[in-house]
Amino acid sequence: MTGASEDAVAGDAALIERFIDSLWTECALSRNTLDAYRGDLQACARWLGDHDRSLVAATRADLQDYLASRMDCGTRPRTVARLLSSIRRLYRYLLREEVVTEDPAALIETPRLGRPLPKSVSEEQIGRLLEAPDTGTILGLRDRAMLETLYATGLRVSELVGLVLSQIDLDAGLVRVVGKGDKERLVPLGEEAAWWLDSYLSGGRDRLVRRHGTDVLFPTARGAAMTRQAFWHNIRRHARVAGIGTALSPHTLRHAFATHLVNHGADLRVVQMLLGHADLSTTQIYTEVARERLKNLHARHHPRG
Repeated sequence: MTGASEDAVAGDAALIERFIDSLWTECALSRNTLDAYRGDLQACARWLGDHDRSLVAATRADLQDYLASRMDCGTRPRTVARLLSSIRRLYRYLLREEVVTEDPAALIETPRLGRPLPKSVSEEQIGRLLEAPDTGTILGLRDRAMLETLYATGLRVSELVGLVLSQIDLDAGLVRVVGKGDKERLVPLGEEAAWWLDSYLSGGRDRLVRRHGTDVLFPTARGAAMTRQAFWHNIRRHARVAGIGTALSPHTLRHAFATHLVNHGADLRVVQMLLGHADLSTTQIYTEVARERLKNLHARHHPRG
């Protein structure tokens, strides 16, 4: 490396640290966030140095070449978008500090990220999962009731494990949910979930709570409220019993609830209401899931698919 190149590398390192210091003093960002910015910018500076460039002298073409090289190496578009965000913020700082006279990152387009479709599972797999718990035991009966309730209502896992007795109305077949922002909604349980809840409440819950006096609907074996992590582990255990190779989580079942409703013709605004989404655009992802399913079915069964 020539002396000029060494000077450029040292200069870039100093600029990055000045920028990081400004983020810390002006924005009070966490250490992890600052380290992420530092790592992104050091990687860019190294690449520029290897190509006899520096951060101060870099052109838009240089930065585009760097980002393209990351894409060529298999870096995901979302990560490249984050790198570009870090670079843009650095150059805004350098422009403000009059270190550079123009921003070479300003007109670089963000990579198209696409919208990842939520992972779902088939109705047949859901059926196997629901039948996996041993309902001859108290905990198995509780788990069956929990899984049936989750699939019937599409609750968030925090909403499910936080349910108390007063939120369930088996006569009306409804669950009253307090969701994000303390917004309340009523969600139908459906006959199957209501039946399993009734079986659980009449045949097992009292033995779980014993002397604890809790009103939590789905307590642990010790009578305490279940954590989200504990329920996640339960789902994984039952998925293994059911022979489901797909990695399942409570959120997967929430997606399955919405996807299967849309597949069977449910109105999108109804699904939005049931899920507790504030914005319909959040729910519209399930129409894309349904379209993908139809395309896959066409490809699998049509003679010219």
